Amino acid sequence: MLDHVGLPVSDYARSLAFYTHALAPLGLTLMHEMAQEEIAGARAAGFGSDGNPCFWIGDDGAPTQHTHVAFAVDDRAAVDAFHAAALSAGGRDNGPPGLRPRYHPEYYAAFVLDPDGHNIEAVCHRPETGA
Repeated sequence: MLDHVGLPVSDYARSLAFYTHALAPLGLTLMHEMAQEEIAGARAAGFGSDGNPCFWIGDDGAPTQHTHVAFAVDDRAAVDAFHAAALSAGGRDNGPPGLRPRYHPEYYAAFVLDPDGHNIEAVCHRPETGA
């Protein structure tokens, strides 16, 4: 089971602002920041819910490769809200909200590239409510 994941970012302040805004519709908030003197000269920020910072960003070196991270959500409205929030925070569209039946019939997702080009996804695996 996955406990947490971390991504390197090239501009900590820009990425902190992006993720604070983009992850809010998913119920993930900034839970903890670590200063440079706490962790070997790098800053880090942990986002999560229920006391668990499960998603971290850190300025411990610019990314050399792009990463894909997918956040599972309970309904399709959260996917839509994530996509809108991420775009308004400066993300670039990498796949608008919609069904991706090549994965499975109810796979509803949206993809956004963060300021460093990481592919961030919100996905709902449940059928549309009211259908």
